[in-house]
Amino acid sequence: MNPLNGEAPNADTLGAPMQEPSTPHENPLQANIESRSSDLEEVKRLSDLSPFDYDRVRKEEAKKLGVQVSTLDRLVRGAKGEEEKGNITFDEVEPWPDPVDLSTLLSDLSATVRRFIVCAEETADAAALWVAFTWFIDVVQVAPFAVITAPEKRCGKTQLLTLLQQVVCKPLMASNISPAAFFRTIDAWSPTLLIDEVDAFMRDNEELRGIVNAGHTRSSAYTIRTVGDNHTPTRFSLWGAKALSGIGHLADTIMDRSITLVLRRKLPNENTERLRYAETGLFPSLASRLARCAEDCREAVRSARPDLPASLHDRAQDNWEPLLAIADIAGGIWPDKARRAALTLSGAESPLQSIGTELLADIQEIFDAKRADKISTADLIQALCADDEKSWATYNRGKPISPRQVSSRLKEYGIISKTIRIGYGNTPKGFTLDQFKEAFSRYLTSPPEISATVTQPYSQAEKPVADSPTRCENENQNATPKPATGAGCGGVADKKGGWEVSI
Repeated sequence: MNPLNGEAPNADTLGAPMQEPSTPHENPLQANIESRSSDLEEVKRLSDLSPFDYDRVRKEEAKKLGVQVSTLDRLVRGAKGEEEKGNITFDEVEPWPDPVDLSTLLSDLSATVRRFIVCAEETADAAALWVAFTWFIDVVQVAPFAVITAPEKRCGKTQLLTLLQQVVCKPLMASNISPAAFFRTIDAWSPTLLIDEVDAFMRDNEELRGIVNAGHTRSSAYTIRTVGDNHTPTRFSLWGAKALSGIGHLADTIMDRSITLVLRRKLPNENTERLRYAETGLFPSLASRLARCAEDCREAVRSARPDLPASLHDRAQDNWEPLLAIADIAGGIWPDKARRAALTLSGAESPLQSIGTELLADIQEIFDAKRADKISTADLIQALCADDEKSWATYNRGKPISPRQVSSRLKEYGIISKTIRIGYGNTPKGFTLDQFKEAFSRYLTSPPEISATVTQPYSQAEKPVADSPTRCENENQNATPKPATGAGCGGVADKKGGWEVSI
């Protein structure tokens, strides 16, 4: 008898095992969440492995997780990146308790640079001003790079970069950096980036150079990249102070946006101290005073409109404007010292000449020397190659620059060859002086006076022949010149791939 209902038990149920009470079905959403949580924990575990250990297990672990190996690699890199991001911290600099005289502080910074680094006084002054500028990065519109360079190794470049690390605002040192790491680092922390050995990895990295250059002016200091599985376009900031150290001349676009700090190797009779022996409180006290000046002078720097030396070109004026603003606010000897440094370090434009402006300058000299108002392409190339100290005789992979190359370079300035008449029946391709006047005025530093009257035309002996091959020292003298085709059209100046091209 069933004690619950008074009924006799069914014979079919006698001896059957008792059933467990039914349980609710598992929640599929809850199971999915737990599965994803387990997956993330596994990715975190893999990100903690050494590169060697991870490489040994990545294929097997990707199979277990049911994902492609490339997907697992991306997830592990992301986990590593977030972990590393959390580990980068910047020391808090306590502002100096009392008001700071900015002029005295700049003098102390300059003297500190010369105490440890062999350099000219103007270089040390520029370094001091650039250090101060990093503390006002939030209120200026142009962020010039500090390019620390020297002709050879062992001139103190890394030493100066290490010194700057002690006194700039939010320093972050690196000896190599990828384009992605560069813009993500700046966007995440807005540090003062101090990058060493740039000559070793930036010279051929056009993407990195472009990103670095874009950070020069606040209004354009952004790059856009797609992010995540949905490839969402995302804007990253490139704005911040940057110091680059390397041997020799960096790319023109970098140098054009820079304050150049040129160092030199120490002579036996020159005495500098080792940076590691500096007294304990030296750099913390300088940084503290800079932090106080940043608080007190912030609005003054924001609203400053310093007088800029007229002899500096436009980009150099942009580069020096925030530094000169700081110098003017400091007062005392610093307005004069800063402008002397600007003219010394950035006043000469010739070291930054591009190939195009170098060609214009040499053509200007040729017109001036010949006292002519027109010149054939062939005669122009002959004159360019005549100077052994110039690069034109070997410009074309060890051969003289070709008419096509001359034409291509000059076309960038709106100068295109045309048929000219020189003497009776001679109508080669070439150029007139009038075609160059505007380019000379716009792109050369100090173009000489160009007379509209030609005082000495070509003599019969030096009359150019357009269809003759250009005579440079290492040219093939056995080349057969093509005969002239008549006075009504230009001669053939260049050939490529079997097609005759008039330049």
